[in-house]
Amino acid sequence: MKLIENISQLATCAGEGGQGAMHAIGDAAMVWEGATIRWVGPKRELPVEYWNAERIDAQGGTVVPGLVDCHTHLAFGGWRADEFTRRIEGASYLDIARAGGGIAKTVRLTREAGADALLNRARGFVREMTTLGVTTIEAKSGYGLDREHELELLRVYRRLAQAEPIAVVATFLGAHVVPPEYRDRREAYVALLIDELIPAVAAERLATACDVFVEESAFSLDEARRILLAGRAAGLAPRLHADQLSAGGGAELAAEVGALSADHLEHVSEKGIAAMAQAGVVAVSLPLVSLYLGQPPLPARRLIAAGVPVAVATDFNPGTAPSYHLPLAMTLACTLQRMTPAEALKGGTYYAAKALGLERRVGSLERGKAADFAVIDAPDVEHWLYHLRPNACRLTVAGGRAIWRAPGHSGARELA
Repeated sequence: MKLIENISQLATCAGEGGQGAMHAIGDAAMVWEGATIRWVGPKRELPVEYWNAERIDAQGGTVVPGLVDCHTHLAFGGWRADEFTRRIEGASYLDIARAGGGIAKTVRLTREAGADALLNRARGFVREMTTLGVTTIEAKSGYGLDREHELELLRVYRRLAQAEPIAVVATFLGAHVVPPEYRDRREAYVALLIDELIPAVAAERLATACDVFVEESAFSLDEARRILLAGRAAGLAPRLHADQLSAGGGAELAAEVGALSADHLEHVSEKGIAAMAQAGVVAVSLPLVSLYLGQPPLPARRLIAAGVPVAVATDFNPGTAPSYHLPLAMTLACTLQRMTPAEALKGGTYYAAKALGLERRVGSLERGKAADFAVIDAPDVEHWLYHLRPNACRLTVAGGRAIWRAPGHSGARELA
């Protein structure tokens, strides 16, 4: 039994109360046994049965749930720094894609990389993400775009999940774009996804969700509907890249198929917002993409006002969001999307877990849930997201075990 104390603020981020309700406790304590939280509350109310627990000193820091990055493209070959410059010089996302860059370039480099190289690289990213307080990472395929390489990417994620102490949750994104070899045979590629890849992914239990990029340069609404329904029938929860570059009806489709989430939504319609609210679909905000593409962000205030929960994620990928810094994304959610720090934290914890269907296990600090949390060098959440630093995380705990400690954090040594 372990107890962490000397906490200036503990944000439980329980689900009730809406986007801004992080349910903060001052001068708090938390008790866990093994991988499970046993008690959370004001230290003065600590039950007698826990008085003899092994004590950990938070040194006056803030404790938050382990961060959940619910949208990443974690394993890929190469980088695309040249596109960064081209966009600065005026090229659009679609201009770059039509010239053979963008996703198609990463597909080529990923196919050439090999499974071991992809695994080792992704492992390095994961370990750096844990230093930021991240304890759950969603990871998409989508850079293979054929039977061999899509399954290879998902098997890389399975190996990664088995090797690392945090949760790695795989999503099948075979419908990222139509690969070059199928450019004039779109229907054949859709058939490959529905008739071969989805059954293979489900048979090996390589993913928990099926995602589709619904956009002019990717898949139509009809194609996406067929793919998502086939995935759902095979046990893969629907998720969508929706309304990123144009108002294409992706949000409405997400509601129609009962998706866990619709991600991007920079151009979501009022009809789409209303449909998502009624269907209980989580909106996933990706403000790093807005930063890199110089585009207006997701309309968070309109979504929240309509009752749509807004998660915050990085969309870590080599083209449009080459950063896995989730706390930075949360600060950008505040500055670009006018979310409060409390709303952004709820978006990077409870609602991000909800976007993955994991909210009963992770995303908040409550009795019976996973002992996944981070200790932040700040007096409260507001100050943490306001005072941007390279990294304010002192300690990351996953499954009740310290998986990263900042140099000099004496309390962390007690969790060795």
